[in-house]
Amino acid sequence: MIISFFPNTCQPRLGLLALLVAGLLTGGCGSPAPDNPPAARAAEQQEQQDAAPEITADHAADERPFCAGHGVYEDECGICQPQIAANLKPGEGMKVRLPAEDSAALIGIRTALPVRDEVTDGIDCLAEIVYNQNRFARIAAPVRGIVKEVIADLGDRVDENQPVARIWSAAIAETVARAVLSHQTLERERKLRAEGIAPAKDLEAAEAAHRAACQQARTLGFSEAEIDALGTKPDEPIYLEIRAPFAGEIIERTAVRGELVDGGKPLFTVVDRGTMWAMLSVPETAVARLAVGQQVELRVDALPGRTFRGELTWIAAEVDETTRLARARAEIANPDGLLRAHMFARARVLTRQSVNALVVPQAALHQVDETPLVFVRLADDLYEARGVRVGARDNDLVEILEGLAPDEPVVVDQGFTVKSQLLVSRLGVGCAH
Repeated sequence: MIISFFPNTCQPRLGLLALLVAGLLTGGCGSPAPDNPPAARAAEQQEQQDAAPEITADHAADERPFCAGHGVYEDECGICQPQIAANLKPGEGMKVRLPAEDSAALIGIRTALPVRDEVTDGIDCLAEIVYNQNRFARIAAPVRGIVKEVIADLGDRVDENQPVARIWSAAIAETVARAVLSHQTLERERKLRAEGIAPAKDLEAAEAAHRAACQQARTLGFSEAEIDALGTKPDEPIYLEIRAPFAGEIIERTAVRGELVDGGKPLFTVVDRGTMWAMLSVPETAVARLAVGQQVELRVDALPGRTFRGELTWIAAEVDETTRLARARAEIANPDGLLRAHMFARARVLTRQSVNALVVPQAALHQVDETPLVFVRLADDLYEARGVRVGARDNDLVEILEGLAPDEPVVVDQGFTVKSQLLVSRLGVGCAH
């Protein structure tokens, strides 16, 4: 177990290993092994007394039991009583003594002061990228007909109302002819009415018939100007132009020239990828912190170094009974078109911002049975496992709300070594009575 602290073994660290083992096995308050000869026991006890930290007059005057093996009072010795660490409240601490004064230097323990910085708290979750359904359309044939021409292809960028295909059918020709005829009839009735020849009811009937015929033609996509123009070319075939409903990209095509298609069959799919949706899977415990309008940051493993931003637009009204996750949706700007449907991403919903927060690196924070703590440096070989209250977590920074002062140096590297020393007596080595 101790060897794992030193990935690059060298002679000085081998000496430290021996010192660690000797310190752990002999640095306690317990009695020596019963099978040692009396002379060996006496020599060992004398060696422990010589190596133990000096008991000062203040220690001697204090009525609390003193741990001579670690040079601290027994009620604050983390090595002797590691079980207390799991119940530390913010600001409370237990002392941890390293085997030697140069142990920290040999192991590579590094400390740093907390700093003031701006951090943003958030909810981290997984997400899947999908198309913005408000900018997604399937272009279908409005009536049964034959595809006479395919204008757009996969990947093409199209503008709003741009033709993508043309189809022909007898029904289309009949609808346009009816509209042309109704217009001609209307003009004749207007002329007769103006001359006082036709009654008013005939003009009203002609107007109603013309409106109905034009409405059917407009349903297919013909404008009144196009109907009038086709009326001047009675011998030309009438084709219905299938148009894009908005500007976007053709991502699917089923239209084939010469194919007979039924009304309602999709011929193309067009999408505007300027914005995408991120469908979030939020843990049930964090749903109460969500609110529509919160900012969302998105990172995709396939696009390292890029952060996409958007806004939370929807929160599901239920939690999945199996996964205990709630669905939420964020609309993400995608100006470069780098985000693609069905990509997986890591999302962070920003819930709270702290402007002048006391922060430490994530590596400085440890947990013992779900109790968060940091290791505060008191001396070269003495550290305090300090309970803290944690606030926002922002990338590699953690906000400390309570339990730590700005002028207290904390372990930011090799903290696992100090934690192992704290918990070493759980393995049966220590001075707990």
